[in-house]
Amino acid sequence: MTHILHRQLRGTLPLAVSGHGTRITDAQGKEYIDASGGAAVSCLGHGHPDVLRAMHEQIDRLAYAHTSFFSTAVAEELADHLIARAPAGMSHVYLVSGGSEAIEASLKLARQYFVEIGQPQRKHFIARRQSYHGNTLGALAVGGNAWRRKQFAPLLIDVTHVSPCYEYRDRLDTESAEQYGERLTLELEQAIQKIGPANVIGFCAETVGGATSGALPPVPGYLRRIREICDRYGILLIADEVMCGMGRTGTLHAVEQEGVAPDLMAIAKGLGGGYQPIGAVLVQQRIIEALSAGSGFFQHGHTYLGHPVACAAALAVQKVIERDGLLAAVQRQGAGLGARLGAAFGRHAHVGDIRGRGLFQAIELVEDRATKRPFDPALRLYARIKAEAMARGLMVYPMGGTIDGRAGDHVLLAPAFIVTDGELDLIVERLAAAVDASISALRAQRAPVA
Repeated sequence: MTHILHRQLRGTLPLAVSGHGTRITDAQGKEYIDASGGAAVSCLGHGHPDVLRAMHEQIDRLAYAHTSFFSTAVAEELADHLIARAPAGMSHVYLVSGGSEAIEASLKLARQYFVEIGQPQRKHFIARRQSYHGNTLGALAVGGNAWRRKQFAPLLIDVTHVSPCYEYRDRLDTESAEQYGERLTLELEQAIQKIGPANVIGFCAETVGGATSGALPPVPGYLRRIREICDRYGILLIADEVMCGMGRTGTLHAVEQEGVAPDLMAIAKGLGGGYQPIGAVLVQQRIIEALSAGSGFFQHGHTYLGHPVACAAALAVQKVIERDGLLAAVQRQGAGLGARLGAAFGRHAHVGDIRGRGLFQAIELVEDRATKRPFDPALRLYARIKAEAMARGLMVYPMGGTIDGRAGDHVLLAPAFIVTDGELDLIVERLAAAVDASISALRAQRAPVA
């Protein structure tokens, strides 16, 4: 019997005992290809010697120092590294322990900014349905994952949610991609007008949709138009790149591909590659200047801010990505992954969409491809695919409720940046077998008994 309160209280999990490269081995000696990086975390794979060495060296020097007393050289160096490569106008980094903390800090920093500049009436956030921003209460409130929110709704702040950028499902046949994006941004502008522009703090969005919706990329021009609307009404643009950022889509920051610079940007996952818990908020200079001219501090904090060992791990991860040209590798191998998914699923009767960027891609499952009708949610197809994949030695990241929090199934892939061609072949081959086995089992389950 386990004394751990696991996410699932029924069933048991295999015990992971070692990891190397793109593989994890369990206590029975079974090896799994980590095709999802856990949850798009393990960008360098497991056991990278440069990262382990940096962590050991930092532990030997200093394992912990509380940030109300000290800064550390490694935290300063990490911040310098990140800002030197950040979107235009970013000047400071707030170092936390993960994605939810980064979003929570972003929300509070955005609110404090308006208090500091004499606009305390601004108290409202706008975000998107079918988004995921974390599981702390503020992050859950701006998130649009219906089933995660439902039972905690009485505890959440009031947030207005507008439509996601979900081209496969929502773009009309009569619209171009650009016209669809324009319709979405008009919806945002109408929401701002309804709330009252002077009452809105910010708009929070994933640059590329992640776990809830499955690698949803923005249509051309969408985020540039969002940036223009935020500027017009003095609203902060908060980019959530916890999952899609730090190289995952082929550029260090996914917003680079959109030609925009957010006011606040949350990063995590690929920042430290899973070697230590770490996240960060990248902050525009004008926000820092407002706090400096006002109260002189950010009214927020955690015990493990800027943890030295976590900073050492993250700095080493980022240096390896840069030294080894892994952003180019993500672009190259991402194209290879997309081609393999297209070959395996492009004409599959039960795959409606293949989407994503770089090494951040997904397939969406449908019962009927012509009508895009999803499978009955009660069948839990996504869970079946995960189990079938694990049985075949493959880790993928499936999710249900893709469409509206209830219906729809997708499978997200986010392998390490070091993934090889041979491993991509195995990933898609095993995923195809898992999908077909799952659907075959459903058919057999529903077949009439003779």
